[in-house]
Amino acid sequence: MDEANVSAEDLSFIHQQAFFVRLDGQIITRLVIVLFTSLLSVYVNSVMFFTLMSKPVFRETSRYILFANIVLSDSILLLSNTVLYLFAVAYLYVFKVICALVMLCTVVTYTFTPLTLAVMSLERYVAICFPLQHAEITTQKRTNIAVGVVWLLASLNFIIDMFYTTVTMPHSFITPTFCTRERLLIAKWQLDLYNGLNGFYLVAVAVIIIYTYVAIMLAARSISTDKDSAKKARKTVLFHAIHLGLCLTSFLYSVFERMLSTIDLTLYMNFRVLLYLVLYILPRCLSPLIYGLRDDTFRPLFLSNFRCRSGNVKPAVILH
Repeated sequence: MDEANVSAEDLSFIHQQAFFVRLDGQIITRLVIVLFTSLLSVYVNSVMFFTLMSKPVFRETSRYILFANIVLSDSILLLSNTVLYLFAVAYLYVFKVICALVMLCTVVTYTFTPLTLAVMSLERYVAICFPLQHAEITTQKRTNIAVGVVWLLASLNFIIDMFYTTVTMPHSFITPTFCTRERLLIAKWQLDLYNGLNGFYLVAVAVIIIYTYVAIMLAARSISTDKDSAKKARKTVLFHAIHLGLCLTSFLYSVFERMLSTIDLTLYMNFRVLLYLVLYILPRCLSPLIYGLRDDTFRPLFLSNFRCRSGNVKPAVILH
């Protein structure tokens, strides 16, 4: 019954994978490149996360708490996507419960980052437009509550899917399957809900980022506003919009993958790794790295930890 409900999209993807892969030098080289790039990206993110957890000024400040969660989320996403990529290359069947655990990490973290970008934009909006209330509104406790709500929203769709599967077909979790998102679905409405909820989230995030950018830009023109802080906040929100665009590049991966596979199988195999690196790995690594390096408070500590230097670098005092 589970196999009968596989979508046409899933069948297309399975068809693309249904060929014998010889582990020759070229294939092994590509796998090494993917693994090395993914692990290097995770290492960089790990150093960033360690830096953010190493000082009270980062652990207690709203925007750094949110940034730390994005770094953690992107690291988990990189690792889980790499596992899925290896499953696909090897055309490996795994128990559905294992696939569900890996897919849980992928789906939740993929949704978490855009939602957190919206919260970070709102934090900058409050800092500039309501400076007197900023410290009261963006307390450490309230920020942690906001992070918890974002994790819950990011997990909502997957929780519904797994609950429905557990109630209707609990035995299916011990069935070997090719690990894709569609293979975990047993009803068409689940895919519609997944696409609809993701679409709603992305539109809501885009609206929030645009609204906060315009509001900060208008506030910067007022006489009473700290124009330097407003300018920095406007650039930060604009970067959030760019970060959101980079997050969406992963949508293009499946589009190009299917397009190349239908044109020429050899072309598909040759460019598959390049697409994965450019559209999936690099955006999730470069975005938090650039965000961190442009922050004058965070950058010296991060570079010191990245170079494994134990010098006493103290973060500058931050007001907003």
